[in-house]
Amino acid sequence: MRGVYAVGRPELTPLGRWMAAVLASGRDAALSHRSAAALWGIGSRGTVALEVTVPGSSGRGREVPGVRTHRRTGLGQRDLTRCKGIPVTRPVLTLVDIAGLSQRESGMALGHADLERAVNEADRLDLVDPETLRGELERYGGRRGVARLRELLDRRTFRLTDSELERLFLPLASQAGLSAPLTRQRLNGFRVDFFWPRLRLVVETDGLRYHRTPAQQARDRLRDQAHLAAGFTPLRFTHAQVRYEPEYVRATLRKVTRRLANG
Repeated sequence: MRGVYAVGRPELTPLGRWMAAVLASGRDAALSHRSAAALWGIGSRGTVALEVTVPGSSGRGREVPGVRTHRRTGLGQRDLTRCKGIPVTRPVLTLVDIAGLSQRESGMALGHADLERAVNEADRLDLVDPETLRGELERYGGRRGVARLRELLDRRTFRLTDSELERLFLPLASQAGLSAPLTRQRLNGFRVDFFWPRLRLVVETDGLRYHRTPAQQARDRLRDQAHLAAGFTPLRFTHAQVRYEPEYVRATLRKVTRRLANG
């Protein structure tokens, strides 16, 4: 980019491209939108368009080939920070921005599942939890993206999950006749995936990455034993069962639910 140079190496990492885009865009510029989401680890891991935000509403600003520049009034230090040395919009504003992208602007507007995944990833990475995000949205008023995030965060429809596997499980539970579960609850000294207090039912979903070591398997057994000793019913479904055997999962949930409801 004009006026920005990489010294000592011919190739650029994504971090280098992002920093170059910010430096080339002038004073007070910050990485934003899809580029910011990728930097925070809550967006696409592939190649994304270079996007920066600069303060002000009038004038064209500095034109940087290959960089989409967003101009914004009221951009303050509360909205900006640094991540890995790169000036960037804070996670809350980043989520608002990507939620507000239109098909015309982005070439591919963010779908509901992708936006939900971004919110879950922001929570998992301790960037912002859903309750804090809900409160912070008040600061951004009628900005595009706020309404979509509020709808997503509605307590009646949004459920925290750690993984895509858990998001696959929720519809199966609903189809089996179960109400919406509590998620991320601590029970008997452990955090559980899904919990139905009235039925005293605990369900864990075992992903391939986090449940394949002997140490993790031993800990899972201790979890299940602790729940049983406290009078709860623990159920555990594997990655293969949830993804490839949904009818088995639904049937098992129906049988267990029926027994607990009649017990």
